[in-house]
Amino acid sequence: MTIREAATVLGATLICGQDMDKPLSSACGADLMSDVLAFAKEGSMLLTGMVNQHVVRTAEMLDVLCICFVRGKKPTEDVCALAKQTGVILICCDMTLYEACGRLYQSGLSPCKRL
Repeated sequence: MTIREAATVLGATLICGQDMDKPLSSACGADLMSDVLAFAKEGSMLLTGMVNQHVVRTAEMLDVLCICFVRGKKPTEDVCALAKQTGVILICCDMTLYEACGRLYQSGLSPCKRL
């Protein structure tokens, strides 16, 4: 599944970034960045309700391709600027974290698993 296809499944809006046709390896849903560090994999999508620079920095460290902010949350300009600088694509959707992860799983995107 590509980022574009995942965004369609979620009814998500592109906030910033390019190359929505990159393939995703998996998805990880979490609000605790320690959980993201433990579970997220390179090439994955992170779904979260946290909207701050730490989320983008964590994604950058793990080579996460895309962050989806759930529950209609929108990042501030400083978060968008950092995402543009690091090449992380930002999208947002109105679904809860639970529903968004479920929809992606139902559509065939694999979950991140502890290595």
